[in-house]
Amino acid sequence: MNTLFFKYALEIERTRSITKAADNLYMAQPNLSKAIKELEDTMRFPIFERSSRGVIPTRKGLEFLSYARAIQKLLEQLDTIADLDMSRQQNLSVSIPRGTYIAAAFTQFATELDFEKEINIHIQETNSMQTITDLVENRFKFGIIRLQSKYENYFLDYLSDKGLDHEHIWEFEYLVLISRNHHLAEADEVLYNELSRFIEVVHGDTAVPYLGTLETRRAEGQPIRKRIYLYERSNQFDLLSTLPLTYMWVSPIPDRVLEQYHLVQRRCVLANNQFKDVLIYPHGYTFSTLDKQFINKIYTSKNEVAFRQFT
Repeated sequence: MNTLFFKYALEIERTRSITKAADNLYMAQPNLSKAIKELEDTMRFPIFERSSRGVIPTRKGLEFLSYARAIQKLLEQLDTIADLDMSRQQNLSVSIPRGTYIAAAFTQFATELDFEKEINIHIQETNSMQTITDLVENRFKFGIIRLQSKYENYFLDYLSDKGLDHEHIWEFEYLVLISRNHHLAEADEVLYNELSRFIEVVHGDTAVPYLGTLETRRAEGQPIRKRIYLYERSNQFDLLSTLPLTYMWVSPIPDRVLEQYHLVQRRCVLANNQFKDVLIYPHGYTFSTLDKQFINKIYTSKNEVAFRQFT
């Protein structure tokens, strides 16, 4: 049984709401509902029932929650023993997509490390399939993958086959990132057909489980024939800012990065332009205190850009 389920059930008991509990646990509500259903199937009795007072425990559910609370306390005590043993080390091992808000979160996370202690950080930027492979082969402890929403079921089936759990971070539209000096910089909204005149900067290693390597978007109208393929993220902003004929599809980017590189981001109406970032980890994995600190920074960084209105 996944010991995380005890934490999930206790949070539902505390909030009397699956929706509120999911928010507090940084989970999507359907994922939490699925986890509780799996727990109830394992126990072979319902733990909660809906009422006018919200989600409340059943009679047998109360008995289960009493045991769960005791087990959770013991698990916390074990974590304390582990934390004491690792008190001189700060370890993080994570594989992430090439997303600027995630990179910004890591930078902020790194500034808050205790520089008097040992630091052992492994962070990799790569494509989703490589992240999945690296977790399965235990090269990294957890990761974040980026997927096109229309391929979500392929990814979720593949994660399940590989023994990996997942939690949605957020869903967003890709934006067009261009120089302030770009011909389209003054437009309120970029038309897709207008992009055919310019050079697309694109990461060239996108793949989908069972389908192989694919373009992340299907061209509408005039196909794009001018591309620069990158397999790293370090020079993409310099390229965009110094060569105003280029553009790039990106997740929303923090304002401070746009200011630093003299860039702007514009909305473009395009079919199948919904993407998701998803936290993945091996089934039964227990996040360390440092893992949780990094994940919290990701949500903070995401919130800086997630609620902005883009023209």
